[in-house]
Amino acid sequence: MSAVVTASAARPMTTARSAAAYAAPLLIVLILGMMILPLPPLLLDLLFTFNIALGMVVLLASVYTVKPLDFAAFPTILLLTTLLRLSLNVASTRVVLMHGHTGPDAAGKVIEAFGHFLVGGNFAVGLVVFTILVVINFVVITKGAGRIAEVSARFTLDAMTGKQMAIDADLNAGLIGEDEARKRRLEISQEADFFGSMDGASKFVRGDAIAGILILFVNIVGGLAIGTLQHDLPFATAVGNYVLLAIGDGLVAQIPALVISTAAALVVSRVGTGEDIGKQMMSSLFGMPRVLGITAGILGLLGLVPGMPHFSFLLLASMAGAGAWWLSRPPVDASAPEPQGPVIAPADELIEATWEDVLQVDVLGLEVGFRLITLVDRAQGGELLKRIKAIRRKFAQDVGFLPPAVHIRDNLELKPNAYRVLLKGVVAGEGEVYSGMHLAINPGRVSQSLPGAPTTDPAFGLPAVWIDAGQREQAQVAGYTVVDAGTVIATHFSHIVQTHAAQLLGRSETQSLLDHLQRQMGKALEDVVPKLIGMAVLQKVLQSLLEEGVHIRDMRSIVESLAEHAARTQNPAELTAQVRVALGRAIAQQVFGSARELNVVVLEPDLERVLAQAVSPDEGMAIEPGLAENLIKQASAAVTRQESLGHPAALLVPDRMRAPLARMLRRVLPSLKVMAHAEIPDSRTIRVSSMLGARA
Repeated sequence: MSAVVTASAARPMTTARSAAAYAAPLLIVLILGMMILPLPPLLLDLLFTFNIALGMVVLLASVYTVKPLDFAAFPTILLLTTLLRLSLNVASTRVVLMHGHTGPDAAGKVIEAFGHFLVGGNFAVGLVVFTILVVINFVVITKGAGRIAEVSARFTLDAMTGKQMAIDADLNAGLIGEDEARKRRLEISQEADFFGSMDGASKFVRGDAIAGILILFVNIVGGLAIGTLQHDLPFATAVGNYVLLAIGDGLVAQIPALVISTAAALVVSRVGTGEDIGKQMMSSLFGMPRVLGITAGILGLLGLVPGMPHFSFLLLASMAGAGAWWLSRPPVDASAPEPQGPVIAPADELIEATWEDVLQVDVLGLEVGFRLITLVDRAQGGELLKRIKAIRRKFAQDVGFLPPAVHIRDNLELKPNAYRVLLKGVVAGEGEVYSGMHLAINPGRVSQSLPGAPTTDPAFGLPAVWIDAGQREQAQVAGYTVVDAGTVIATHFSHIVQTHAAQLLGRSETQSLLDHLQRQMGKALEDVVPKLIGMAVLQKVLQSLLEEGVHIRDMRSIVESLAEHAARTQNPAELTAQVRVALGRAIAQQVFGSARELNVVVLEPDLERVLAQAVSPDEGMAIEPGLAENLIKQASAAVTRQESLGHPAALLVPDRMRAPLARMLRRVLPSLKVMAHAEIPDSRTIRVSSMLGARA
């Protein structure tokens, strides 16, 4: 029974969707049909009234839109309304020329009303009014709206690169997710398409205004010729019939055209602030009491001048003054507590020290100067706390364990605009930001320099400059990646957390990870920890993986590899090497992506033989200082060469040499990934890009 009810309820919705799908093609066919088929006067009256109503609907819809993309269909609507007006002009012209000799109501009551009542039946006044409307529409509104649409389209296209890079920066910092990033990229693309379409659609309105002028004169000249030559009407009677009908026809089409042009200008000229146009105008014009007060004073002075209309000026002056007084009143907070007298604190007594006075060091901490308190205070609109939570969540999703909570506090010993990130009480990173300003980061391909305070990006060391908020659009157009002060701190914090992931995995985090896995793996996990290896060994293996940037999300493979090899050895270094082999596919994916051919750097056979002899049984490596310096220098050159070619910097070495070489090179070349032969999946092919050789 429920299935029948559901199907019955869904049938009207499906029918409505099918009808909506056919509505647009049918409307276009009907509009084009009106240019060919003759229409009776009654139907013309209905269509002209519908045209006026449609223009008002479009105008009001454009007024109440918050941002241009809320009215994304406007360019298409502009084309359809223009076609509707032109088809009505053609249909009414046919009726005027065929039946205009019968009287002023030959083309319907709407045209007669516009020809008689709006201009008083005087065709000279009608021509003047029609000319003024055309000038307002064509020269003022349409030309200005077209210019705004053209400039907006150009600047929107120029700013796409900077906006895309800003989205990528927020995504990498963990401030937004993949869905939000995809949504923002789609909005940027739609915005560029919208303004590009509006740039072309504005030409429809200009052409419509020109067509209206030509149709008016065709109706006048053609009507006079037909009336006097074919129907033998006196010239005065022909003028009274055909000229007034032509003027009424022109006015009934030009007024909706003016309304649609105004709607187009409103859509392209608005600045998105999260409010509709009415709220923007009220807050901008009548939201400042000082402006209203000065205006009231000027109107009052003009009202006192002899010969001026005192009533009008003084009335408006009093209204402006009342508005200024009303806005300048201080807000009344009903929830404010009653004022109390000063509370005198008692004198401190000598208190013995206790264990409560011993403060534990926070694993993760963030300290800010007093001018940056607004960034972490929710009451003042600060969003840094929200971003820190998003960073912890993204870290847990990317790395594989939940990092410790972050303790944020102000520190008066810091500079007012300074901050620093603490890791177990030690400064892991610090910087200086300016609240209310934006950091324009140079990714290496900007088109111009910007005025401002030069600096460097604290997270990645890129050249940057602090700019005012008003320069953001200019900087994005120039190719800069522009972020606010909170995003700078969040990005720097995210980079530090990712870099020091191994130090964040303490005993409590490891135990929490095991408790989480226990619910999924159960007995299989108990057979490994603690039966085969202890908690300390597992923690050391996981930390070794994290030190080289290998995530530990695939704990099932890690546990299975430990179960296979823990009975043979308890050495964390050997277990880590075996776990890396088990995670080989994930490591290759993390370093090389989905490429089937892996471009790597290898060792020359002679150097490989020398280094193999230097590897000690305890996974150490004792080599001469000169050889080590030469190896590091060549490895640095190889990293630069790989990055210039667009390849990841990866060094492929024999399995036994991987760990000591990785420890030696990681300190000076953190971007170089050292991989063992056994870690390369069989489905990937290896291509040697360069070789490191020992040269004196």
